[in-house]
Amino acid sequence: MNIRELKVKAAQIRMDLLTIIHRAKTGHTGGSLSNTDILTALYYDIMNIDPSNPGWEERDRFIASKGHSVESLWCILADLGFFPKEELTTYSQFGTRLIGHPNNKVPGIEMNTGALGHGLPISVGMALAAKRDGRSYRVFCLMGDGEQAEGSNWEAAMAGAHYKLDNLVGIIDRNRLQISGSTEDVMGLEPLEDKWTAFGWNVVSIDGNDMEALLQAFRAIPETVGKPTLVMANTVKGKGVSFAENVPAWHHHVPDDEQLERALTELKASIAELTEEGQVR
Repeated sequence: MNIRELKVKAAQIRMDLLTIIHRAKTGHTGGSLSNTDILTALYYDIMNIDPSNPGWEERDRFIASKGHSVESLWCILADLGFFPKEELTTYSQFGTRLIGHPNNKVPGIEMNTGALGHGLPISVGMALAAKRDGRSYRVFCLMGDGEQAEGSNWEAAMAGAHYKLDNLVGIIDRNRLQISGSTEDVMGLEPLEDKWTAFGWNVVSIDGNDMEALLQAFRAIPETVGKPTLVMANTVKGKGVSFAENVPAWHHHVPDDEQLERALTELKASIAELTEEGQVR
């Protein structure tokens, strides 16, 4: 896909995730909207994966440590064919596999996540295993910024640097909001880039809702051989839906009928603009 096609895909994924959240009457809307561009870049351009063979040993691994923002991931996995797209209609319904956090009963999911602070430690273990087994796969771990208050992340950061895991990529969805408000009010994180640098990581700070910037950062990894990379993806919570952007209440707010229609209209307009400019089908 070219840049415009990836932007269109991200808008389509946002439409899908809003639709399944509205249908289920539950979900983490704001964080899923903020991480959609990150996941679109990874799954449609960067990661070496095969939906027809999800257990392929050389596949790149993705761990959604901020597992509560799973709706964008479900929609992408369905779109790529890891499971039938029709199954999205069962999201958060009784008996479904598509629960409110990643579930490893679903092809394409490496581990159950949702208890914050667990994803990076396990990603370190996966990346270390790849090094010791002589395998070429990489491990990508998406964390929330509120999640940085978990001490286990910093133990993992030390281990990743100690073992020189340049096949490990940590990504922070830095939207600056968490369930109870601003990250800086709840538990101040700054200077966050300096902290990760001090822990021995190569830190790249970008606009996490800019597809060009995401691709440039991910394609350059590893910039520093022998160091893990931390991508500080500065994003907007609720990205793509004007009335949800940077509004703390949309952390887990469910759109009503009128809000869903407004959001879908905005996203359709953005797709139409991209299609007209770039002749994207």
